[in-house]
Amino acid sequence: MVQSNPGNRLKQPSLSQLRAFAAVAEHLHFRDAAAAIGMSQPALSGAVSALEEALGVQLIERTTRKVLLSPAGERLAVRARVVLDAVGELMEEAVAVRAPFTGVLRLGVIPTVAPYLLPAVLRLVHERYPALDLQVHEEQTSSLIEGLGAGRLDLLLLAVPLGVPGVTELPLFDEDFVLVMDRGHPLGGRADIPRDALRELPLLLLDEGHCLRDQALDICREAGRAEGAPVTTTAAGLSTLVQLVAGGLGVTLLPRTAVTVETARNEALTTGYFTDPAPSRRVALAMRTGAARQEEFEELAAALREAMRALPVRVTESGRS
Repeated sequence: MVQSNPGNRLKQPSLSQLRAFAAVAEHLHFRDAAAAIGMSQPALSGAVSALEEALGVQLIERTTRKVLLSPAGERLAVRARVVLDAVGELMEEAVAVRAPFTGVLRLGVIPTVAPYLLPAVLRLVHERYPALDLQVHEEQTSSLIEGLGAGRLDLLLLAVPLGVPGVTELPLFDEDFVLVMDRGHPLGGRADIPRDALRELPLLLLDEGHCLRDQALDICREAGRAEGAPVTTTAAGLSTLVQLVAGGLGVTLLPRTAVTVETARNEALTTGYFTDPAPSRRVALAMRTGAARQEEFEELAAALREAMRALPVRVTESGRS
């Protein structure tokens, strides 16, 4: 009989010991149990004895004719099976995780990108990666970066550069900014607007916190707009912004991918294009540097570049920044 002592209780049973015991408990026969799990009979018997020693209890009653479970063995056989099933599920999950483009992908997107690029992103995922559970979170840039660093998000789709340590950018494309005005504006319809036209225009921008606001202000400073020149900030989203423009309150800058969506439904709006090189922004995927799914994300970036060639953008060459 196995003797119980405090030292034995501290030993952790091995999976092979649990597997041997579970097989004996199922077959109640050492030879059949050994054959079922591909173990020699002496090794099986030794594993069960070692488990009894580790747990400090007798699990098996051995006789010359049959094998019986002790009362403790009957109780612990159920627990052993639960543990082995859980380990099996863990291994299956590990296999699934290793398979690319399966499981959950939490994608963060900025508001000035989401409405215009998500149709292409969702179509690509649906057609090429049907096993991928894509979950989209629309937030401003600062919140997305925080979520990426905290592990709440896996990948970001936003304007760069971010200049954030520990974040790797996978450039997708560059797109020009377009000047949007009311239809009676003298610059409407032109394709040769100089940047310095931004110096005195009544400019409408998004609220603080939107990266598009910061980009537009940078463009205005580069064009020579005075720091004190009036800028009216009255909109939380691009749809509201263009309606204010249509009402004659000023002009605004839209990324090229947003122009059709935001202006086509309002005949009071018109557009104008800047002379080359036009002010532009770069859109990229961003991931944690050294992310476990780095190769998967790089492949997704390459697929997105191809999917976005139909948009009014300049697709970048593959690479990181």
